[in-house]
Amino acid sequence: MNLIALVLPDFLLIGLGYLLLHGLQYPSKFFANAERLVYYFLFPSLLFVSILRTPLSLGEASTLIIATLVVCVAGMALAWLAAPIFKPERMVQGSLAQCAYRFNTYMGLSLALSLAGPQGQSIMAVIVGFAVPAVNVAAVAGLARERDHRLLLELLRNPFILATIAGFSCNVLELQPPSFILDTLQRLGAAAIVMGLICVGASLSMQGLGTRAPLIAWMIAVRLLAMPLVALAVGQFLPLTALEQHMLLLFSALPTASASYILASRMGGDGRSVAATTSIATILSAVTIPLWLQFAPS
Repeated sequence: MNLIALVLPDFLLIGLGYLLLHGLQYPSKFFANAERLVYYFLFPSLLFVSILRTPLSLGEASTLIIATLVVCVAGMALAWLAAPIFKPERMVQGSLAQCAYRFNTYMGLSLALSLAGPQGQSIMAVIVGFAVPAVNVAAVAGLARERDHRLLLELLRNPFILATIAGFSCNVLELQPPSFILDTLQRLGAAAIVMGLICVGASLSMQGLGTRAPLIAWMIAVRLLAMPLVALAVGQFLPLTALEQHMLLLFSALPTASASYILASRMGGDGRSVAATTSIATILSAVTIPLWLQFAPS
């Protein structure tokens, strides 16, 4: 299996987004609106349908969820280990820490489909669905100021979390929406990955490195190197299937979510450094993802 050929289309779509903005001068407002469309409608539709159609039992799902949370918590711990080492300002640390454990959901579901078909994408949807609340809680808490009450609000209005809860509830309770609704949601979901990856490309920026370079390098190393090692170890200790281990490894190797910049900027953090970190991690992941997937169980 040529792993580079499998991941290349996703990175070409990211490159297209960069070209559209910087080469063909598409207005930045176009990408801002497209990102909102993906975030609030297209991607939640994909998550809901994928989780709904995944054969799940509470026992099987719990093992995969535990494995996912272990990987996420390990990333959080390593991210905050940087605070006593580099001694950054609190809001700088909170801004960049999320780059070590947040992940690009668009790439995750797209690559899962390329590598393992619909079954792999369904497993990735479960992983992503339950990782989103965990990393969002950590990211918002890390940026929240004293007496900041936005944490609960951020979670309650997060469309990924709402789609996960709805999909998992309907799955476990065996509630099936009418076929015309599912077909509509599936068509919306089909557009999510392409539009999402193009928007990722448009968000790439190298501004904001400056004196933050050592801290940025630490977060990228955690995101692209340390977390895959944790995922490989977790796969050996928990009773996961080979495909679940494969998808967990892919999940752990994903670059940082482009939405990290939005959160940092909205909460008064260091958005420029986050944008640079996200961009560098995305570019480097074109090399690291195929390398890590060489260790995936067959």
